[in-house]
This record gives sequence, structure tokens and C-alpha cells, in this order.
Amino acid sequence: MKILTFAATNSSKSINKQLVQYASGKIESAHIDYVDINDFELPIYNIDLEEKFGIPNAAHAFLKHIQQADAVLISLAEHNGSYTVAFKNLFDWLSRIDRNVYGNKPVLLLATSPGENGAITVLKQANDAVPYFGGQVVGSLSIPSFYENFDSESKQLNNESLDSQLDNLLNQLVLNLQYS
Repeated sequence: MKILTFAATNSSKSINKQLVQYASGKIESAHIDYVDINDFELPIYNIDLEEKFGIPNAAHAFLKHIQQADAVLISLAEHNGSYTVAFKNLFDWLSRIDRNVYGNKPVLLLATSPGENGAITVLKQANDAVPYFGGQVVGSLSIPSFYENFDSESKQLNNESLDSQLDNLLNQLVLNLQYS
């Protein structure tokens, strides 16, 4: 089993990167393909660029990671109640290659923020959008108040309830792969 994991942000100091790396580190029964969206530099999507130059190689390369995975684990950063510009732009390019971006694969969605909202707004958007783009949402989890619930030194959740919820979702993802 191969699980693609990434944070939907281009911030080098992203708490969502910390979260997705922690979560993927808990999965022992699968190969983890962690990618950083910063490694897939793309111009801002617009139809004129696409018609003049085609779809950039970086978009094809990212989509190949999705296609080669059996499942996808994403941690979503929230900017002004929505996706980060970097992720939205990447996704816009990907959907021009194939609207079925997730290729009918199971997708687990995480999100966190420093505030008590825990990026729940973008998580709701993603829960609604992922099936439209060929993903099967197996679950989602918001981690509110990141700095209170995550120990940045030990790089792990220190809230037992949230950690247990995360474990349950990761088990669901793995079970979904084993029985598909």
C-alpha cells in the first residue's frame, strides 16, 4: 500500500505540515510518499497560459504522485476561510489534466489552525469538493488550537482525545485499502 501525504500549503513553517507528517508517521503498514507542494512550482492558472504553453510539467508530476498512490492524506491550511492560494492553484492545474483528480481513491482530510476553529471551514469545503473530483472521503478531523494540542518539540499531539480520533481515522484509511 502506498499513501500520498502532503500539506495543502506553501508555508515552510506550516503547522499543517507538522500535522500531516505526524499522522503519516503513525501508519506502519504502508509506504508513505510525502511531497511538498513547493516542489511543484506553477504559474497562476489562467486559460490563456494553458492555451499558449499547455499544462506545465510540474502539474503532471504532482498528478503522477496521486495516480501512483493507493490513498491520499491531506492536511489543509485555511486562509480567509478557504484553501491556500498555492493549493488552489495546484488543484486548478490538476483538474485541467483530469477532472477525476483523486482517481476514485480514499482520501483522509485533516486541518489545523492556531485558533479554536481548527480550520473547520476549509475542511467542510474539502469534504464537499473531494467526491466531486473523484475522491472517496473516509473521514476528516480538525485539530483546534494547534499550539495547545500539539507539542512542537516532540512533534506529536498531546491531546489524548484528538490523538485517539486521529488513530481511528488512520485505521479506517488502512482498512479501506486492505478491503478494496
